[in-house]
Amino acid sequence: MGNFNSTSQESFILVGFSDWPQLQVFLFVIILIFYSLTIFGNTAIIALARLDLRLHKPMYFFLSNLSFLDLCYTTSTVPQLLINLHGLDRTISYGGCIAQLFIFLVLASTECLILVVMAFDRYAAVCHPLHYTTIMHPLLCRALAISSWIGGLVNSLVQTGLVMAMRLCGHQINHFFCEMPIFLKLACEDTKGREAKMFVVRTIVIVCPAVLILISYVHIARAVLKVKSMAGRRKAFGTCGSHLIVVSLFYGPGIYTYLQPVHRYSESKGKFAALFYTIVTPMSNPLIYTLRNKDVKGALWKVLGRGTDSG
Repeated sequence: MGNFNSTSQESFILVGFSDWPQLQVFLFVIILIFYSLTIFGNTAIIALARLDLRLHKPMYFFLSNLSFLDLCYTTSTVPQLLINLHGLDRTISYGGCIAQLFIFLVLASTECLILVVMAFDRYAAVCHPLHYTTIMHPLLCRALAISSWIGGLVNSLVQTGLVMAMRLCGHQINHFFCEMPIFLKLACEDTKGREAKMFVVRTIVIVCPAVLILISYVHIARAVLKVKSMAGRRKAFGTCGSHLIVVSLFYGPGIYTYLQPVHRYSESKGKFAALFYTIVTPMSNPLIYTLRNKDVKGALWKVLGRGTDSG
Protein backbone atom coordinates (compact mmCIF):
# COMPACT_ATOMS: atom_id res chain seq x y z
CA MET A 1 0.00 0.00 0.00
CA GLY A 2 1.48 3.31 -1.04
CA ASN A 3 1.38 6.57 0.83
CA PHE A 4 0.16 9.14 -1.70
CA ASN A 5 1.40 12.06 0.35
CA SER A 6 4.97 10.96 -0.09
CA THR A 7 5.20 11.47 -3.83
CA SER A 8 3.47 13.48 -6.53
CA GLN A 9 4.12 10.73 -9.09
CA GLU A 10 1.48 8.35 -7.75
CA SER A 11 -1.69 7.85 -9.80
CA PHE A 12 -5.15 6.51 -9.09
CA ILE A 13 -7.26 4.25 -11.27
CA LEU A 14 -10.88 5.40 -11.51
CA VAL A 15 -12.99 2.26 -11.52
CA GLY A 16 -16.04 4.21 -12.67
CA PHE A 17 -18.70 1.85 -14.02
CA SER A 18 -16.27 -0.83 -15.25
CA ASP A 19 -17.81 -3.22 -12.71
CA TRP A 20 -21.03 -2.93 -14.76
CA PRO A 21 -19.64 -3.54 -18.29
CA GLN A 22 -23.12 -4.23 -19.68
CA LEU A 23 -24.17 -0.66 -18.74
CA GLN A 24 -21.18 1.22 -20.11
CA VAL A 25 -22.38 1.82 -23.70
CA PHE A 26 -25.86 2.76 -22.49
CA LEU A 27 -24.45 5.14 -19.86
CA PHE A 28 -22.04 6.70 -22.39
CA VAL A 29 -24.89 7.56 -24.80
CA ILE A 30 -27.28 8.81 -22.09
CA ILE A 31 -24.61 10.87 -20.30
CA LEU A 32 -23.39 12.40 -23.58
CA ILE A 33 -26.98 13.44 -24.42
CA PHE A 34 -27.56 14.83 -20.91
CA TYR A 35 -24.26 16.70 -20.95
CA SER A 36 -25.04 18.26 -24.35
CA LEU A 37 -28.47 19.36 -23.06
CA THR A 38 -26.84 20.78 -19.92
CA ILE A 39 -24.38 22.85 -21.96
CA PHE A 40 -27.10 24.08 -24.33
CA GLY A 41 -29.73 24.78 -21.66
CA ASN A 42 -27.52 26.61 -19.18
CA THR A 43 -25.75 28.62 -21.89
CA ALA A 44 -29.18 29.63 -23.23
CA ILE A 45 -30.29 30.83 -19.77
CA ILE A 46 -27.14 32.96 -19.37
CA ALA A 47 -27.50 34.39 -22.90
CA LEU A 48 -31.21 35.19 -22.46
CA ALA A 49 -30.61 36.91 -19.11
CA ARG A 50 -28.12 39.21 -20.85
CA LEU A 51 -30.02 39.80 -24.11
CA ASP A 52 -33.57 40.44 -22.85
CA LEU A 53 -34.22 43.58 -20.79
CA ARG A 54 -37.20 41.89 -19.08
CA LEU A 55 -34.75 39.51 -17.46
CA HIS A 56 -32.53 42.24 -16.02
CA LYS A 57 -33.88 41.50 -12.55
CA PRO A 58 -32.30 40.05 -9.39
CA MET A 59 -34.04 36.69 -9.86
CA TYR A 60 -32.48 36.19 -13.29
CA PHE A 61 -29.11 37.53 -12.16
CA PHE A 62 -28.98 34.73 -9.58
CA LEU A 63 -30.40 32.24 -12.09
CA SER A 64 -27.50 33.13 -14.44
CA ASN A 65 -25.08 32.49 -11.59
CA LEU A 66 -26.75 29.12 -10.98
CA SER A 67 -26.51 28.23 -14.67
CA PHE A 68 -22.83 29.20 -14.78
CA LEU A 69 -22.19 27.06 -11.69
CA ASP A 70 -24.00 24.12 -13.29
CA LEU A 71 -21.93 24.46 -16.47
CA CYS A 72 -18.66 24.41 -14.52
CA TYR A 73 -19.94 21.85 -12.03
CA THR A 74 -20.87 19.23 -14.60
CA THR A 75 -17.81 19.97 -16.78
CA SER A 76 -15.51 19.27 -13.81
CA THR A 77 -16.55 15.59 -13.85
CA VAL A 78 -18.48 14.53 -16.97
CA PRO A 79 -15.81 14.75 -19.74
CA GLN A 80 -13.53 12.52 -17.69
CA LEU A 81 -16.44 10.12 -17.08
CA LEU A 82 -17.10 9.88 -20.84
CA ILE A 83 -13.41 9.07 -21.46
CA ASN A 84 -13.60 6.51 -18.65
CA LEU A 85 -16.73 4.87 -20.11
CA HIS A 86 -15.07 4.73 -23.53
CA GLY A 87 -12.23 2.79 -21.91
CA LEU A 88 -9.54 5.13 -23.22
CA ASP A 89 -7.94 6.13 -19.93
CA ARG A 90 -8.98 5.43 -16.35
CA THR A 91 -5.97 6.91 -14.56
CA ILE A 92 -5.69 10.25 -12.80
CA SER A 93 -2.67 11.68 -10.99
CA TYR A 94 -2.74 12.51 -7.29
CA GLY A 95 -2.42 16.23 -8.13
CA GLY A 96 -5.21 15.98 -10.72
CA CYS A 97 -7.43 14.18 -8.22
CA ILE A 98 -6.89 16.81 -5.53
CA ALA A 99 -7.51 19.59 -8.08
CA GLN A 100 -10.77 17.93 -9.17
CA LEU A 101 -11.89 17.53 -5.55
CA PHE A 102 -11.07 21.19 -4.81
CA ILE A 103 -12.91 22.53 -7.89
CA PHE A 104 -15.91 20.26 -7.32
CA LEU A 105 -16.22 21.34 -3.66
CA VAL A 106 -15.94 25.04 -4.57
CA LEU A 107 -18.72 24.76 -7.15
CA ALA A 108 -21.01 22.47 -5.13
CA SER A 109 -20.82 24.51 -1.92
CA THR A 110 -21.22 27.79 -3.86
CA GLU A 111 -24.38 26.34 -5.42
CA CYS A 112 -25.71 25.52 -1.94
CA LEU A 113 -25.27 29.17 -0.97
CA ILE A 114 -26.64 30.58 -4.25
CA LEU A 115 -29.83 28.56 -3.71
CA VAL A 116 -30.21 30.25 -0.30
CA VAL A 117 -29.75 33.67 -1.90
CA MET A 118 -32.40 32.77 -4.50
CA ALA A 119 -34.78 31.78 -1.68
CA PHE A 120 -34.13 35.16 0.00
CA ASP A 121 -34.88 36.89 -3.30
CA ARG A 122 -38.23 35.05 -3.56
CA TYR A 123 -38.97 35.89 0.10
CA ALA A 124 -38.35 39.60 -0.57
CA ALA A 125 -40.47 39.52 -3.76
CA VAL A 126 -43.48 37.77 -2.17
CA CYS A 127 -43.40 39.00 1.43
CA HIS A 128 -42.21 42.59 0.80
CA PRO A 129 -43.29 43.41 -2.78
CA LEU A 130 -43.48 47.19 -2.22
CA HIS A 131 -39.90 47.32 -0.93
CA TYR A 132 -38.50 44.63 -3.25
CA THR A 133 -36.48 46.94 -5.51
CA THR A 134 -35.05 48.72 -2.47
CA ILE A 135 -34.13 45.47 -0.68
CA MET A 136 -32.69 43.68 -3.72
CA HIS A 137 -30.45 46.54 -4.82
CA PRO A 138 -27.94 45.61 -7.56
CA LEU A 139 -25.05 46.22 -5.15
CA LEU A 140 -26.58 43.81 -2.62
CA CYS A 141 -27.19 41.23 -5.36
CA ARG A 142 -23.54 41.36 -6.40
CA ALA A 143 -22.39 41.24 -2.79
CA LEU A 144 -24.55 38.15 -2.11
CA ALA A 145 -23.24 36.39 -5.23
CA ILE A 146 -19.61 37.21 -4.37
CA SER A 147 -20.15 36.11 -0.76
CA SER A 148 -21.52 32.77 -2.01
CA TRP A 149 -18.38 32.20 -4.11
CA ILE A 150 -16.12 33.18 -1.20
CA GLY A 151 -18.04 30.82 1.12
CA GLY A 152 -17.65 27.99 -1.40
CA LEU A 153 -13.93 28.70 -1.75
CA VAL A 154 -13.36 28.71 2.03
CA ASN A 155 -15.28 25.44 2.46
CA SER A 156 -13.27 23.79 -0.30
CA LEU A 157 -9.95 25.01 1.10
CA VAL A 158 -10.80 23.59 4.54
CA GLN A 159 -12.00 20.20 3.33
CA THR A 160 -9.31 19.75 0.67
CA GLY A 161 -6.68 20.70 3.23
CA LEU A 162 -7.97 17.99 5.60
CA VAL A 163 -7.79 15.43 2.78
CA MET A 164 -4.25 16.41 1.80
CA ALA A 165 -3.14 15.88 5.40
CA MET A 166 -4.32 12.23 5.31
CA ARG A 167 -2.19 9.20 4.46
CA LEU A 168 -3.89 7.35 1.61
CA CYS A 169 -3.45 3.69 0.71
CA GLY A 170 -4.40 1.91 -2.49
CA HIS A 171 -4.47 2.86 -6.15
CA GLN A 172 -8.13 2.23 -7.01
CA ILE A 173 -10.94 4.74 -6.58
CA ASN A 174 -14.31 3.02 -6.83
CA HIS A 175 -15.97 6.07 -8.35
CA PHE A 176 -15.99 8.05 -11.60
CA PHE A 177 -14.40 11.15 -10.06
CA CYS A 178 -12.46 12.17 -6.95
CA GLU A 179 -15.12 12.74 -4.31
CA MET A 180 -14.71 13.29 -0.57
CA PRO A 181 -16.22 10.04 0.83
CA ILE A 182 -13.92 7.98 -1.42
CA PHE A 183 -10.82 9.67 -0.01
CA LEU A 184 -11.98 8.85 3.51
CA LYS A 185 -12.40 5.21 2.43
CA LEU A 186 -8.79 5.18 1.16
CA ALA A 187 -7.32 6.55 4.39
CA CYS A 188 -4.63 4.43 6.10
CA GLU A 189 -5.36 5.99 9.48
CA ASP A 190 -8.19 6.62 11.90
CA THR A 191 -10.28 9.40 10.33
CA LYS A 192 -12.78 9.97 13.16
CA GLY A 193 -11.22 13.31 14.11
CA ARG A 194 -11.15 14.55 10.52
CA GLU A 195 -14.65 13.21 9.89
CA ALA A 196 -15.92 15.21 12.87
CA LYS A 197 -14.33 18.40 11.54
CA MET A 198 -15.67 17.74 8.03
CA PHE A 199 -19.13 17.02 9.44
CA VAL A 200 -19.17 20.43 11.15
CA VAL A 201 -18.13 22.15 7.90
CA ARG A 202 -20.69 20.19 5.86
CA THR A 203 -23.44 21.02 8.36
CA ILE A 204 -22.65 24.71 7.93
CA VAL A 205 -22.59 24.44 4.12
CA ILE A 206 -25.48 21.98 3.56
CA VAL A 207 -27.82 21.81 6.58
CA CYS A 208 -27.81 25.50 7.54
CA PRO A 209 -28.66 26.66 3.99
CA ALA A 210 -31.39 24.01 3.73
CA VAL A 211 -32.92 25.22 7.02
CA LEU A 212 -32.76 28.85 5.87
CA ILE A 213 -34.50 27.92 2.60
CA LEU A 214 -37.26 26.09 4.51
CA ILE A 215 -37.77 29.08 6.83
CA SER A 216 -37.98 31.41 3.81
CA TYR A 217 -40.62 29.22 2.21
CA VAL A 218 -42.69 28.97 5.38
CA HIS A 219 -42.93 32.78 5.34
CA ILE A 220 -43.60 32.75 1.58
CA ALA A 221 -46.40 30.18 1.97
CA ARG A 222 -48.05 32.27 4.68
CA ALA A 223 -47.85 35.40 2.52
CA VAL A 224 -49.20 33.63 -0.58
CA LEU A 225 -52.16 32.18 1.33
CA LYS A 226 -53.15 35.74 2.31
CA VAL A 227 -53.34 36.78 -1.35
CA LYS A 228 -57.00 36.98 -2.40
CA SER A 229 -56.41 36.74 -6.16
CA MET A 230 -56.10 33.16 -7.45
CA ALA A 231 -53.99 34.43 -10.37
CA GLY A 232 -51.60 36.06 -7.90
CA ARG A 233 -51.37 32.86 -5.89
CA ARG A 234 -50.66 30.78 -8.99
CA LYS A 235 -47.91 33.18 -10.14
CA ALA A 236 -46.23 33.17 -6.73
CA PHE A 237 -46.48 29.39 -6.30
CA GLY A 238 -45.28 28.85 -9.90
CA THR A 239 -42.12 30.92 -9.47
CA CYS A 240 -41.36 29.58 -5.99
CA GLY A 241 -42.28 26.02 -7.02
CA SER A 242 -39.52 26.02 -9.65
CA HIS A 243 -36.95 26.98 -7.04
CA LEU A 244 -38.19 24.36 -4.58
CA ILE A 245 -37.93 21.60 -7.21
CA VAL A 246 -34.33 22.67 -7.98
CA VAL A 247 -33.51 22.75 -4.24
CA SER A 248 -34.95 19.24 -3.74
CA LEU A 249 -33.05 17.79 -6.71
CA PHE A 250 -29.77 19.29 -5.50
CA TYR A 251 -29.98 18.87 -1.73
CA GLY A 252 -31.58 15.40 -1.60
CA PRO A 253 -28.70 13.36 -3.12
CA GLY A 254 -26.14 15.74 -1.58
CA ILE A 255 -27.43 15.15 1.96
CA TYR A 256 -27.51 11.40 1.31
CA THR A 257 -23.85 11.40 0.21
CA TYR A 258 -22.25 13.87 2.56
CA LEU A 259 -24.14 13.60 5.84
CA GLN A 260 -23.93 9.86 6.45
CA PRO A 261 -21.02 8.23 8.31
CA VAL A 262 -18.23 6.94 6.05
CA HIS A 263 -18.62 3.33 7.27
CA ARG A 264 -22.22 3.38 6.01
CA TYR A 265 -21.35 4.92 2.66
CA SER A 266 -21.94 2.48 -0.22
CA GLU A 267 -19.55 3.10 -3.11
CA SER A 268 -21.92 1.50 -5.62
CA LYS A 269 -24.95 3.53 -4.51
CA GLY A 270 -22.74 6.60 -4.14
CA LYS A 271 -21.77 6.47 -7.82
CA PHE A 272 -25.40 6.51 -8.94
CA ALA A 273 -26.29 9.25 -6.45
CA ALA A 274 -23.37 11.28 -7.83
CA LEU A 275 -24.68 10.77 -11.38
CA PHE A 276 -27.88 12.42 -10.23
CA TYR A 277 -26.38 15.60 -8.78
CA THR A 278 -23.56 15.97 -11.32
CA ILE A 279 -25.61 15.29 -14.48
CA VAL A 280 -29.39 15.07 -13.98
CA THR A 281 -29.80 18.16 -11.76
CA PRO A 282 -27.66 20.54 -13.90
CA MET A 283 -29.57 19.39 -16.99
CA SER A 284 -32.97 19.76 -15.28
CA ASN A 285 -32.52 23.29 -13.92
CA PRO A 286 -32.89 25.15 -17.27
CA LEU A 287 -35.89 22.97 -18.20
CA ILE A 288 -37.61 23.61 -14.87
CA TYR A 289 -37.11 27.37 -15.03
CA THR A 290 -37.97 27.63 -18.75
CA LEU A 291 -41.11 25.49 -18.66
CA ARG A 292 -42.49 27.15 -15.52
CA ASN A 293 -41.51 30.78 -16.18
CA LYS A 294 -43.37 33.01 -18.63
CA ASP A 295 -40.62 35.66 -18.76
CA VAL A 296 -37.95 33.12 -19.73
CA LYS A 297 -40.25 31.47 -22.29
CA GLY A 298 -41.10 34.89 -23.72
CA ALA A 299 -37.44 35.85 -23.99
CA LEU A 300 -36.65 32.52 -25.66
CA TRP A 301 -39.40 32.89 -28.27
CA LYS A 302 -38.34 36.51 -28.87
CA VAL A 303 -34.74 35.45 -29.60
CA LEU A 304 -35.90 32.52 -31.77
CA GLY A 305 -38.27 34.87 -33.62
CA ARG A 306 -35.43 37.28 -34.31
CA GLY A 307 -33.33 34.43 -35.65
CA THR A 308 -36.18 33.36 -37.95
CA ASP A 309 -36.83 36.89 -39.15
CA SER A 310 -33.18 37.52 -39.90
CA GLY A 311 -33.07 34.25 -41.85
